[in-house]
Amino acid sequence: MDEITRRRFFGRAGTYALGGVAGSLLPGLVPGYARAQRTRAATAPRQDWLAQASEAALEPDLPIIDPHHHLWDRPGNRYLLEELLEDTREHNVRQTVFVECTSMYRADGPEELRVVGETEFVRGVAAKSASGQYGETRVATGIVGSADLLLGDRVVPVLEAQLAASPRRFRGIRHRAAWAEPPVVARRPAGPEHLLLDADFRRGYAHLRTYGLSFEGWVYHTHITDLADLAGAFPDTTIIFNHLGGPIGIEPYADRRDEVFAAWKPAVAELAKHQNVVAKIGGIQMVVNGYGWHERDQPPTSDQLVEANHQWYDYMFEQFGPDRCMFESNFPVDKLSCSYTVLWNQFKKLTAGFSATERAAMFHDTAKRVYRLPQV
Repeated sequence: MDEITRRRFFGRAGTYALGGVAGSLLPGLVPGYARAQRTRAATAPRQDWLAQASEAALEPDLPIIDPHHHLWDRPGNRYLLEELLEDTREHNVRQTVFVECTSMYRADGPEELRVVGETEFVRGVAAKSASGQYGETRVATGIVGSADLLLGDRVVPVLEAQLAASPRRFRGIRHRAAWAEPPVVARRPAGPEHLLLDADFRRGYAHLRTYGLSFEGWVYHTHITDLADLAGAFPDTTIIFNHLGGPIGIEPYADRRDEVFAAWKPAVAELAKHQNVVAKIGGIQMVVNGYGWHERDQPPTSDQLVEANHQWYDYMFEQFGPDRCMFESNFPVDKLSCSYTVLWNQFKKLTAGFSATERAAMFHDTAKRVYRLPQV
């Protein structure tokens, strides 16, 4: 039994006793696929359903930075400052980082600059939070926006406009590369299959270092090696690996979880060799991950999440180490499957065997360092 496994085994056993038993959510899947149709009918989380797995927050004083959430106001699916703060209130969430989600783009003006509307919108939400009138949590002290890096050198004015829109908070760019064949298809195409290898994309990507911006690497497990290639080609640009590389669990990978895990492991190991890559630990309760929590009569408990997910998390801890890991909520996308309190209870149980310093890194310090966040 290696050290990571040993600490995880004995630590989890103790906390089990302690704890008791985009658009929206992968925006739309291919018409005709049964699960996709059910997902479209349930794009907003069901509060009454989530309440069935009520848990008190474990270690409620443990400081947390949530480095990955979204904000939007969509028909029947509102998630703004008040909704986020209601979710976070039981855990000690000190700060958050907003990540782009095609929210509040400008309605007019040059097409490539419309994405700046999202940053302007989030800056306003952050200002409300910073007033102190909504509690101690400081929302969106870091902002990750969007820019079309396929513009190549022409992306420079977009990067400059994003920074100008929120100079104290803007930290990075996410250009989604989550490409997959049907039925794993988003409404908004993620670009060419091997986007991260594209020459135009890389010309645009090269400008991130000039402006001190990081890159959010959002791919499915089938393209993690492309992200590793990008990391090697640009070693001075920080990459934040999103959602464990999106292990797909729906068709054509339904009922093939062991096979996906076996393919995912060497790709993650290759990526982890690049010291300019840090990892977000979470974001695998989406429908695309195939657990089907949202279709069950009751939501999962934190113990059930640990049991379902621990092999993925354990391997990430082993490959990246605590100093390059940060837990994320991916809310409200993952809220379709579980509550915020349950999700973070899972993370606390997963790390019960780690030292206080290691846990501080994963819950708070890594995110603070990587996103250059203020002291709160």
